Formats: sequence, structure tokens, C-alpha cells
Amino acid sequence: MAIKHLSKDSVEPPKVPGSLRFYSMRFCPYAQRVQLVLNAKGILHDTVFINLSDKPEWFLNIFSAGKVPALIYENKFLSESLLLADFLDEQYPEPPLHDNNPLQKILDKLVIESFGKVGTAFYKLMMTTKEIEKNNFDELVNSLIPIETELAERGSTFFGGNKPSMVDYMIWPWFERLDAINPFSHGAFVIPFESKFPRLTKWKSLMIVDNAVAPYYITPEKHAEHFTKRKAGLPAYDI
Repeated sequence: MAIKHLSKDSVEPPKVPGSLRFYSMRFCPYAQRVQLVLNAKGILHDTVFINLSDKPEWFLNIFSAGKVPALIYENKFLSESLLLADFLDEQYPEPPLHDNNPLQKILDKLVIESFGKVGTAFYKLMMTTKEIEKNNFDELVNSLIPIETELAERGSTFFGGNKPSMVDYMIWPWFERLDAINPFSHGAFVIPFESKFPRLTKWKSLMIVDNAVAPYYITPEKHAEHFTKRKAGLPAYDI
């Protein structure tokens, strides 16, 4: 993969005419959310990867918060993954990712919001202690139960029906990383997807080959390498 993340003493690359400037970090799940929307809609964009441990001075000068993901649109600096995803869905309506029905749209947004518990449990498991603790692992597994139940109640292949929707793309980045727990823990912890989450297992296998997901997919081993290096305080971006 070998993507260069720009750091403190770098110079901002020239913008590509006719493309959106997208600031990202290759291993950031929030940035991946926006990347998947850009991919799904075929939006022309040029990406600048930011070293979040040694942020470029030019980036902080134009965006003092120094966060990714971020977009420049009509000379305006826009940020926050869910806001960006919704903005892109409105500005580039084809193909639509949100349901046109207002009730279903808010129900979908509630699923995305509730999924935050999974993300919190995942990073607690991976980053807060030297070794993975069983109680943290159990907390993460339990946080997936409502997501499996939601997909079962919808009775569809994807959360969006017969094809991925905004819900699918907004939660996928964490599912991509869940499989990294196995190599990260050297096989000590493995989420029992097939036995406990059969619908999510099938969903995952279809999402990996989705046209928006596949070009940006990172293997569990690479994600595990990133987390291992990041936790040890080592350079963890240009892997």
C-alpha cells in the first residue's frame, strides 16, 4: 500500500482542477466513511493523507482543528464524517444513499448513531490497556447483538435493502477492523461471527466485494500492524 502521509515540514500538494480536495488518514475509520461515499458516487477527488502525529503546518494554518476527514468545497472547509456524508449525498444525488422516506431516513440515522457503542467498545479493547482484556472483548461482542438483530428485523441482505445504503457505508469501517482483533491478539480473541452473527457474516462477505468498498479495503493483518505500532508509539501511518 505504501501511502505517504504528509507531516510537519511538508508542502501542500497543488489542487487538481475539477476535483474535490479530500484530507484523510488511511487508517482512520471516520475518513473511510467519507471515502466510501466518494467511491459509491464516483465523485472526482484528490486525496491528501495527513500524519496525525506530526501534522503539517500548512494544514493547521488552513484548518486549526487539524482533524480528518475534511473537504474543501467552493473554498469552504468542511469536516465531521457524518455531516460530510450527508452533504455529499445531497450535492451528488446519484446514486442516492439515504432513503427518500423521511421516517426511514431518521430510523437509519438512529441505527448509525447507536452504532457508536460498537466503535467505542472496539477502541477501548484495542487501545486502553497493554493486553486485550476479556471483559472488554465481551463488551464489544455484546455491542454487536443489536446490529445483528436490526439486520434480521429488516429482513434484507443489506441495511439498505438489496444494495448498500448510507447505513452500510457508515458502519462498515469498524467491521473491516474487527477482523484485526485475531492477528492483533495473536489468535487469543476472535469474534464468533459465524456462530453468533450469521446475518452479519453474510453481510460482511458481500460488503468486502462491493464496488465502493473493495478498492479501499485493508486486510486484517495490515490493520493489526497499524494498531500494534500505534499502541507502541511507533510510526504507524506509512505502512
